[in-house]
Amino acid sequence: MKMENNRLNIPNVSVSELVEQLGMLYKSAVDNRIPFRSLPTPFLWGPAGVGKSDGVKQLAKNLEKQTRKTVVVTDVRLLLFSPVDLRGVPVADEAKRFTNWLKPRIFDMKDSKDFINILFLDELSAAPQSVQASAYQITLDRRIGEHELPENCIVIAAGNRTTDQSVAYKMPKALCNRLMHYNIRCDFGSWKSWALENGINSKIIGYLSFDQSKLCCEPESSDLAYATPRSWTFVNSILLATGVEDPKELHQMISACVGSETAVAFEAWNKIYKSLPSTIDIFRGVCREFPKTQDALYALNASLVEAIKMKGERLRLDELENICAYVSRFPADFAMAFFKDISEIPEAKMLLMKCRSAQNWLASNKKRL
Repeated sequence: MKMENNRLNIPNVSVSELVEQLGMLYKSAVDNRIPFRSLPTPFLWGPAGVGKSDGVKQLAKNLEKQTRKTVVVTDVRLLLFSPVDLRGVPVADEAKRFTNWLKPRIFDMKDSKDFINILFLDELSAAPQSVQASAYQITLDRRIGEHELPENCIVIAAGNRTTDQSVAYKMPKALCNRLMHYNIRCDFGSWKSWALENGINSKIIGYLSFDQSKLCCEPESSDLAYATPRSWTFVNSILLATGVEDPKELHQMISACVGSETAVAFEAWNKIYKSLPSTIDIFRGVCREFPKTQDALYALNASLVEAIKMKGERLRLDELENICAYVSRFPADFAMAFFKDISEIPEAKMLLMKCRSAQNWLASNKKRL
């Protein structure tokens, strides 16, 4: 949404900040028995692929933990809908005097105190205006025609801005004033935490740690493939499905996701993986040498974090001692990044408090934290 003075006068937040804020709001509503329909509908503005839908899924996971209720997300891509898909199909009543409307599938929700429903209306700003009119009734009134959403339903909407080189219609000001608006920015720290939790390939995490500008690129008007958090997820899926170690062997498929220039840079950076020290030797405590260049240190950090994550509950305290003693000799910024990353791995976090090497480094570097 572009204002007349070319400034956004709405909060500019990362996906993780949004998830935290909305999680606090809805958890408080549950605790205080405040109906969801009394709260304003959040509208998430942002470029394609920035992680809006992933944020809603993460919000659902967090709410399940916080409220101990089952949270079900209904993801509706409005660009693919017609007004009939939202309103339902008209049929004659038994007397053939009036019209009834068959309830659309999106209204098939469990109305139970043990459930929370999230209706996510995505691509709203790109939908035909006839569909938008129906969707706005849902966001504002929690109903359309005679169909009403259950009391346990949260509505969240999202769309691209008119400046995002995507199909987008300007929202009427009267409607703007009836929604709660957030601009979603692409934030590397937020994405990295999500990537570690969701098993994104360490090569991708290492490369983007080295060059964070490649996480979310502003496309040229002629670009079809370009880097976004979504397209890097596609690359991760390709690496996982094929099991190929060298991304260069998958050049065309990776280029098809993030563009040829970014693919070449990613492939060139991944050459350094071949020269990294053995993680097995580091676990055993028999490796002393470590790379001195920044690109190799980013790669080694990502490789060690993935190795710890893969160990899971099999990770032993002596192994963590060896790794932390090894990393403690890294330049301070790299060591700090490593300790922050493994503190987000539940199995490692439990052992970290008992790890003398880690605690000694953290005590000596309090001012950096």
